[in-house]
Amino acid sequence: MPNAFRKTSRQLLGLNARSLRYTGHNLISTGSKIAQDKLATKKLLQRSGLPTPRLYAAIKTRQELARFRWTKLPASFVIKPRSSYGGGGIIVIFGRNKKGNWVKADKTEIFIPQLRKHVLDTLDGNFSPSNIPDVALFEQRIKNHPDLKPYSKQGVADLRIIVYNHVPIMAMLRLPTLESHGKANLHAGGIGIGIDLARGITTTAIHRGHVIENLPGSRLNLSGIHIPHWKQSLLLATRSAQALGLAYSGVDIALDRDDGPTVLEINAKPGLEIQLANMAPLFSRLKRVEDLTVSTPERGVRLGQNLFGGDVEQEIEDVSGHLILGVHETVEILDADGHPHTVAAKVDTGAWRTTIDELLARKHHLHTRLVHDKKVPVRGALGKEKRPVIELTLRLRDRQIKTKAFIADRSHMKYNMIIGRRDLKGFLVDPTKGL
Repeated sequence: MPNAFRKTSRQLLGLNARSLRYTGHNLISTGSKIAQDKLATKKLLQRSGLPTPRLYAAIKTRQELARFRWTKLPASFVIKPRSSYGGGGIIVIFGRNKKGNWVKADKTEIFIPQLRKHVLDTLDGNFSPSNIPDVALFEQRIKNHPDLKPYSKQGVADLRIIVYNHVPIMAMLRLPTLESHGKANLHAGGIGIGIDLARGITTTAIHRGHVIENLPGSRLNLSGIHIPHWKQSLLLATRSAQALGLAYSGVDIALDRDDGPTVLEINAKPGLEIQLANMAPLFSRLKRVEDLTVSTPERGVRLGQNLFGGDVEQEIEDVSGHLILGVHETVEILDADGHPHTVAAKVDTGAWRTTIDELLARKHHLHTRLVHDKKVPVRGALGKEKRPVIELTLRLRDRQIKTKAFIADRSHMKYNMIIGRRDLKGFLVDPTKGL
């Protein structure tokens, strides 16, 4: 499966040039210039009645900084440059410790002189893409929604939703990590996870260009996460793009514990890593909606969910050339005479070799196909044991697989058969499929 992912990655990257031409629709847009300015974006969205983090202060000059009353700031807040890119120049103050001092996510203390110097660096343009003088914004610190908090390390998770022609066409959940120092930024070491648009459930997780299954340092599965306020978030992204007049945009939304979906920023030229997290090309989705007439954001969301919710699997299969399996599959096993018999099986990527129930093997005379007389040692659910190995022919979807399978007593198990990863070459596994 890693090879399949690398192949898919190359194919998706080959589509980038065609996808990038859609950002050209924004080149002469006033909204594109506004999107580069966080303060202007915030003001426009607020005028449109759309939620953004509360603004405590905006320092534009050294004179304003000299007069600034730090003691009026709340216990937690965020300092960010007006025009930074990729999370640069952002400091998050999580609160005060027992001594009354401000602390960052890693509990290290930070004091006013350090913050003042950071604001001076911001004013000097040290975090600006063009190194031009900038403005320091003091904003509300977003607090993670309880459903996402277990997955977020020292920071806030957010959603990146791509909107084109008033239709949400692709989305991912971005998770901060210890490596990214609490920033939900993929280039800094954050995690991107594709989202099924129709259901609002996470699919494939990407970290540093590699597929991962669990949150680093834990057993938390990153696929199958239900995104809270999902439809509300899609509507907010669509309305935000419409408010700025952007044909193509990436809208970043955080799910605040108290306030719900809140727009963090809007990108007129969002990165294309979202394709890898969804294992699907943007270009084909862009083509499908570019000529549509979308009268309202609500209609745009319905179109996006209808067009791309049910087609995600087909897109992945088309691009990767690999069929997608669920955790539970129906297979056919061929008996000694070559006759097929239907068996309900569990797809288990944690097991190396396929295993079939001993009684089922005897029923269809499969036990006569012993590979050799000796049993093979294996670590099972009850500890180490030795199991016989048989030659087995099975059909999974439209493919016939010849393999060597364990025989074991599975009479107490829900499934008479598990399919191990040794026999999953040419397939992808979606653990949320069929839920």
